[in-house]
Amino acid sequence: MTLAIGDAHTPLTKMVKDALRQRILNAEFEPGTRLVEGRISEEMGVSRMPVREALRELAAEGLVKIIPRRGATVSLPAADQKMDLIEVRATLEALNAKLAARRKDPERIAELQRVLAAGEADIEKGDFSEIRAHNDAFHTALGQVSGNATLQDLIRTLRDQTAMLFKQDDPVKVRESWREHAEILRAVISGDEELASLLASRHVYNSVEAIEEPAAAGQAG
Repeated sequence: MTLAIGDAHTPLTKMVKDALRQRILNAEFEPGTRLVEGRISEEMGVSRMPVREALRELAAEGLVKIIPRRGATVSLPAADQKMDLIEVRATLEALNAKLAARRKDPERIAELQRVLAAGEADIEKGDFSEIRAHNDAFHTALGQVSGNATLQDLIRTLRDQTAMLFKQDDPVKVRESWREHAEILRAVISGDEELASLLASRHVYNSVEAIEEPAAAGQAG
């Protein structure tokens, strides 16, 4: 697969990194998969240098692990690290929703409603092919309502690092997750900061896959 170069002003390393990140987040590259520079450069039609730099940047973001003389693999967080990531993400998502309920800009809330409706329409049709994109769009739009750019940068990194922990292909889980999105949005619109915060935190714990955590019970209380 040759990488589409697109905008000439876009650094090649960033384009390679974005393409690799997307494949990791979409589970095309599963945890533990070796990422071979030569193979990737050939598939994308680029030299090895931007691939090498992209892998280094992804390693800095926690998506890739580079072992000297062995190369790069998709990161597989240890059990205790998974829980650490989830706890921090739940805390930041709670703050994000709280700020959104406080600021609740009408135009940005309208965009949030549009994204929610698009996801609901696809789920109603039984079409889950774009659910990850809808999910990302919802959380991005919620962040825009909160209006805190620094918080969004922190959450974006955590979302990437925890994406593999969430199940996006189980229809029951997807419907439940989208119902929770609607509840968060209602709390934001009503300006109930504490409820929005609680629902957002609980949503993270409810969505995580295959992790046993005592903290989840406390969040659900």
